[in-house]
Amino acid sequence: MNCFEEDVPMPLSPMADYFSSSLINVFVLCVVESEIPIDESKFQPLLKNKLLPICSRFSSIMVTDKNGKKVWKQVDVNTEDHIKIPKFTSTNRTLKLYDECLDEYMSKIAMEQLREDKPLWEVHIFNYPTTKAAGTIFVKLHHALGDGYSFMATFLSIIQSADNPSLPIKLPSSKSVESTSTNSMRKRLSQAASVVFKSASDFGWSFLKSIVMPDEKTPLRSGHKDVGFRPMSIVNVSLSLDSIKEVKNKLKVSVNDVLVGAIFFGIQLYMKAKNHKSGTGSTALVLLNTRKIRAYISAKEMQNDSEAPWGNRFHFMHVPIPMLSDKNELNPLEFVLLAKEKINRQRNSLAVPMTGVLLRLLNQIKGPEVATNYLYKTMNNASLSISHMVGPAERVTLADHPINGLYFMTVGLSQSITVTITSYMGHLRVGFGVEEGFIDEYQLKSCFETSLQKILEAAKKKNLPLKNRL
Repeated sequence: MNCFEEDVPMPLSPMADYFSSSLINVFVLCVVESEIPIDESKFQPLLKNKLLPICSRFSSIMVTDKNGKKVWKQVDVNTEDHIKIPKFTSTNRTLKLYDECLDEYMSKIAMEQLREDKPLWEVHIFNYPTTKAAGTIFVKLHHALGDGYSFMATFLSIIQSADNPSLPIKLPSSKSVESTSTNSMRKRLSQAASVVFKSASDFGWSFLKSIVMPDEKTPLRSGHKDVGFRPMSIVNVSLSLDSIKEVKNKLKVSVNDVLVGAIFFGIQLYMKAKNHKSGTGSTALVLLNTRKIRAYISAKEMQNDSEAPWGNRFHFMHVPIPMLSDKNELNPLEFVLLAKEKINRQRNSLAVPMTGVLLRLLNQIKGPEVATNYLYKTMNNASLSISHMVGPAERVTLADHPINGLYFMTVGLSQSITVTITSYMGHLRVGFGVEEGFIDEYQLKSCFETSLQKILEAAKKKNLPLKNRL
């Protein structure tokens, strides 16, 4: 099973090219928490027999051909070279101290570059107990290999059900969506003139944000041009999916709306704690999967499926972050409703596919360097990015290790804050990757937890007087 013909060098996709440049170099760090101590001997067979056959990109390196174009070239892979196992001299550490070691190690490997003479992925086995796991596995992958959807499909292909390993992992049934396809664009263009007008307005605003309207410097945004290459600190919050669904059902919104609303509210609490007075506003880039289906299919099906192909199939939506008003009493549920309103407007607008068309035209007419620079400015001019991945709903094992927790972090994006959301087995993990030394990650985490608590408390009230608009 391959993403392309063996032994035939394959050019990088445009997005893979942009994400492996001198301006942008992006990785995905997947964190898997094991319920039991890790048997290190089981991972070489797992990588050799299950990971490598999924897609040729896992056994390819990035090289430059005679025309100066970057291409994938298949090589022989020694899986032992891709497994890193840190060792600590002291064995008398407490769980709290190992937590600190884990955080430091994760920050360290997040910013390390992968060797260019080997396929662009590696596995780190932190075989020490922490407050959350008996052992932790880190999988670092270059974003040029694929996006979160591709990586999660890969993960689902190499794990087993904990209850019955002989049965395949349950995948959600496929669901068609009108995302950014050409047919969707034509359909929308045939609708009311107001949709076209709003789309033109949204696209124009998004274009200006990417070129000449960077967010102001705030406690959220340092404005450093090289922020994507600066050290990153990572923290995460675990919460119950059922509690989020209570708010979802009360307000008739989506789980994602609740989480983004809580993130926006938490960010404003952080800004207030830093005594920042709102100015021109801040912007979030929300990741949108542009495949025609949102539900996962197997990695094998992705090789030949035009609706959910392998690779990087996403765009960013510019979403204004609601600002706190001067009113003393503010219903935090307003942030949830505003998140829904703003995200739905962007999702239903033609601005996202139009931006994709613009990026392709820049690449074709001006070259990949100009397109890369446009994408870099799009990210660098915003204050933060938010992405979301749906994980298994059932308890699973990896190489016979029961998995206790699962989350990911995108590393190298050009913002001071990167927020990721991962679901697994009825729980959600919200991760915050922040510019080290600029953002106080623990205060930001505390503000998010406070915002979530206030939203949950407000949703439990019988009457919901939602009159404010920020």
